[in-house]
Amino acid sequence: MQEAQPMTPAGRRILAAAEELFYNRGITAVGVDLIAERSGVTKRTLYNRFGSKDHLVAVYLAERDQHWRALVRQAVEACEQPADAVLAPFDVLRTWTDTHTRGCAFVNALAELPDPDHPARRIAVDQKLWLLNLFEELAAEAGCSDPATLATRLLLLHEGALTTQPLRIGTLPESIDLARTLVRLALPSHPR
Repeated sequence: MQEAQPMTPAGRRILAAAEELFYNRGITAVGVDLIAERSGVTKRTLYNRFGSKDHLVAVYLAERDQHWRALVRQAVEACEQPADAVLAPFDVLRTWTDTHTRGCAFVNALAELPDPDHPARRIAVDQKLWLLNLFEELAAEAGCSDPATLATRLLLLHEGALTTQPLRIGTLPESIDLARTLVRLALPSHPR
């Protein structure tokens, strides 16, 4: 991946167009011609700013990841109780899915980009591992028993709710309820 440069207005327009198109239509279905047209730049400008479509996909996912992580951290910091912080990613997911209706951009990217050396694939994998590690860290801070197992279960619930979202079967409320139950059962104050 080429070194990051300050984003120009044209670069921002390209990235905004790419984000909308990649998320709504799919990465492999969108070509650089359409991105350039939507952003009001030439293909030459697109390549000058991003080098390749693969790099543009990686930047798109990296920006989305930064935005998601910031929202989750903000929600975690707003929690008064450590046990509530463990569930904060689910609270963010509740509002995130109001405007992001095609499921998880990272899971979608992993499905579309099977090459393990694709620059965007590492970003998608790292995003999932970050969330798993965050769940474990928050569970440990809350004093939950077996934080690693709890983290894995919470990740499965979180990702399952996000991945089934396009089906419009409403799995998020049930996932949140089950996550809340798992955290409650793992707390030291809960009788075993």
